[in-house]
Amino acid sequence: MNVVDRTIVVVGLGESGRAASAFLARRGARVIATDMRRDEDFAREREAVDALRALGVRVVLGAHPPELLRTADAIVVSPGVPPTLPVLEDARRAGVPILGEVELAARFLRGWLIGITGTNGKTTVTAWIGDLLTRCGYCAHVGGNIGRALVRVVEEVHDARCFVVAELSSFQLEMAETLRPRVAVVTNIAPDHLDRHGSLEAYIAAKRRIFRNQTEADWAVLNADDPVVRAMVEATRARVLFFGRQEASTSEVECGVFLRDDRLVLRWAGEEWELAHRADVPLRGAHNIENALAALAATLAGVSLAREAEALPALAEALPLRDALRAFPGVEHRLEWVARIAGVDYYNDSKATNVASTLRALEALEGPLVLILGGRDKGDDFTRLRPLVVEKVAHVLVIGEAAEKIRAALEGVVPLTRCATLEEAVRRARRLAPAGGTVLLSPACASFDMFENFEHRGRVFKEAVRRMLEEEMTPEGRSDAC
Repeated sequence: MNVVDRTIVVVGLGESGRAASAFLARRGARVIATDMRRDEDFAREREAVDALRALGVRVVLGAHPPELLRTADAIVVSPGVPPTLPVLEDARRAGVPILGEVELAARFLRGWLIGITGTNGKTTVTAWIGDLLTRCGYCAHVGGNIGRALVRVVEEVHDARCFVVAELSSFQLEMAETLRPRVAVVTNIAPDHLDRHGSLEAYIAAKRRIFRNQTEADWAVLNADDPVVRAMVEATRARVLFFGRQEASTSEVECGVFLRDDRLVLRWAGEEWELAHRADVPLRGAHNIENALAALAATLAGVSLAREAEALPALAEALPLRDALRAFPGVEHRLEWVARIAGVDYYNDSKATNVASTLRALEALEGPLVLILGGRDKGDDFTRLRPLVVEKVAHVLVIGEAAEKIRAALEGVVPLTRCATLEEAVRRARRLAPAGGTVLLSPACASFDMFENFEHRGRVFKEAVRRMLEEEMTPEGRSDAC
């Protein structure tokens, strides 16, 4: 893609938009970056926006001027900007090419791309694959929806023998055209982002675009336990490697990475090779067994590309997968233990932005729990929380825009209190949680009503917990924290 002396408008100045703007400017494009937010809304990002201006980027705040978009040579849209905006539709009718930041990155990408999508687990699986590959001696760069824009990763990768491991959201995939993951992983599917996509079917269709450009030389790594994902075998021309932890769904599958009793095994042509033991998985919860299986399967598939299609059983015996699996430190903001104060454990699960993800956190932890829920509703059904809330939760604290909807969904099931801020919820949780209990932030909602993103929300939670820890500390340092 030639961008030299081309006028390119970047719509949206979040992390992806800023990265795309800088990427294009450094390659000789005339870049105009627009955002509906006004100058005063960029207090936290002032330095980043000033750096764009220093690169020659023209920054337009408070609007996406239609004339700028209609007369551009191309438009790059940030993932958080709906592609159906009227100004984008107008530019599309004028014949202006429109692509997403991930699609822009795909056109400059070198190396083997491993793409991970799904509703839950994709951040952990993405980080885990990158970690496994590195510990097995391969060059691996991690980015995408995991927090580093893919164009930033592309700028770092100069060797075609490197792996690029990218978390890919439905927002990013819905605008993918030439993107070709050599290994495409789908973790699971549950209702999510219905406020953006309009229906579950449209959401699933966006996820299926990960297979759009795969060939018979590529791999698709699919969750055999999830009926929707399993059916995606029809959407790809790639070789399929399944993963799963349920005997009922995997017993007849010929090729995959599965849980058998307490062993994580590769099954290939009817034979099995042990990769690791359940005790080697360092993260809590049955869902993290599933994440480990997906990461192992994708790593084997990826290394087979690097070794020119060496058989997976040979790789299973040659690679130090067991030791590499044990060493994974986990992902910040995903069921992350923060501290123990007066016998109560505090967990940060801010990455849980939908009900299905919160259910996984509840399954992983023992009660009694004080659960902090709330944020911006994404069209989810909070009544699905009721059975596990009844079983494990002593009190629910709700925050944010969805507080009333959550209260209505859980009314009569558990004592519930509304709090004005997350800090207030943490303080109240301290008074409510019994010794031996757990305080869990697992919001089941997006963060954008009160925070910049889920990372910001998680940091605020951890800072509030650590302030309480400092208050609790004795001279001997009786309390613990990570």
